[in-house]
Amino acid sequence: MKLTLWTYEGPTHVGAMRVATAMRGLHYVLHAPQGDTYADLLFTMIERRNHRPPVTYTTFQARDLGADTANLFKSAAREAYARFRPQAMIVGASCTAELIQDDPGGLAQALDLPIPVIPLDLPSYQRKENFGADETFLQIVRALARPMARTEAVSCNLLGATGLGFRHRDDVTEVTKLLGLMGIAVNVCAPFGATPADIARMGAAHFNVLLYPETGEAAARHLEKTCGQAWTRVVPLGVGATRDFLHEVSGLTGIPAKVDEAGLRLPWWSASVDSTYLTGKRVFIFGDATHAMAAARIAATEIGFDVVGMGCYNREFARPMRAAAKAHGIEALITDDYLEVEAEIERLQPELILGTQMERHIGKRLGIPCAVISAPVHVQDFPARYSPQMGFEGANVIFDSWIHPLVMGLEEHLLTMFREDFEFHDAAGASHHGGRASPRPEAPAEAAGASGGDISAKMNGLEAEIVWQADAERELKKIPFFVRGKARRNTEKFAADKGVAAISIDTLYEAKAHYAR
Repeated sequence: MKLTLWTYEGPTHVGAMRVATAMRGLHYVLHAPQGDTYADLLFTMIERRNHRPPVTYTTFQARDLGADTANLFKSAAREAYARFRPQAMIVGASCTAELIQDDPGGLAQALDLPIPVIPLDLPSYQRKENFGADETFLQIVRALARPMARTEAVSCNLLGATGLGFRHRDDVTEVTKLLGLMGIAVNVCAPFGATPADIARMGAAHFNVLLYPETGEAAARHLEKTCGQAWTRVVPLGVGATRDFLHEVSGLTGIPAKVDEAGLRLPWWSASVDSTYLTGKRVFIFGDATHAMAAARIAATEIGFDVVGMGCYNREFARPMRAAAKAHGIEALITDDYLEVEAEIERLQPELILGTQMERHIGKRLGIPCAVISAPVHVQDFPARYSPQMGFEGANVIFDSWIHPLVMGLEEHLLTMFREDFEFHDAAGASHHGGRASPRPEAPAEAAGASGGDISAKMNGLEAEIVWQADAERELKKIPFFVRGKARRNTEKFAADKGVAAISIDTLYEAKAHYAR
């Protein structure tokens, strides 16, 4: 663990909480100090659930450490059962409480409650949130699921969807619809929406669909071993992957993969002349491994972007991520440090970022458009409307959310072109306020009249920092924002090669002519 301003994943007990919150009839008793109760806000404020997570905290304080914290836990567990009457209970400790070594599992078993009590042993200081969710789901399945007779009709289980997951609610709906078109019923979706009684009948399905490897693969492997259920490897993110997924399901079941694709928007647009506007755009991709690898495939093969960088924050998936990056001719960035990600984006200067809410903030700072493709995300990426990422409708949603930031560049360009207009110039107030508009204060950078660059030019054998003259800076702003960064870099390189320390309008157009040859 380390102190950081932002983090891609929380501690393991947050992963356990995601599983508990996704399920019904399950209660989580968490041995934790008062400060660790913040996680409730993740679900009520960010995911906007209409109920609190089914979690009881022992909430011990500093003064309790010299007394018997074990009895605090036993009292909390006993009271939680009496109040909520769950079908099953999971018990564990937060990263802070782990240091006390009170053994919540052993303490809960000693209470002899009349329901299954599942202890969680989550290594908070070695692993993180996704591992916590994956391990929690595994322990629940291991404790409750048993082999049994298969359903008469072909059915499957959907594995991995949790609370606080990126579009998990809508992905489950979309994949259920796709499978229904093939005549395949969903036996149990878990953890999302399942009860402990549902987990107990998971063995009746003919096979399992693994939607999110980060939070469901351990359970899929366990069910394959104990119940003889095969599981899908293809995650249906994007048009090509959805088709591959349907063919994989067909191979497992013998049912033809005939699904109506009439509602798809992306393929015909990618084949149209309009799409050439985006062909070759440089894109940087970062997120959890599953979404990042899928995004790279969509970007390169379905839209025509040039993937110049990609990576993930979950080190458990470093090997497949490196293999995927190698297929694009690049080296994967495996890190959970957002500053390293920001430095790589600055180095590569992409025209579009596909990432998490971290990269969205980075993109704002660097002036690069960003579409969110992966958790962690904030409230705007938990829409009330139907907005899946998986399946053919998910491909439409991805198409919209990725293309709009670039296509809207035309509007931005027109506004920039009219920057000096009496109504639209930077010092004017908002035009829709009319005569009541208040002038904006002059920006410090523009008042200075010039900006410095990171490239130096050699003048008489000495290094001189390149600066932009005010008129050249204004002219640069007339270039569309989505290629402005490239124009700036090319001009600064041209100036450095020519030994020009101050970039004028003439230098800008000479560089343009040079690179146009």
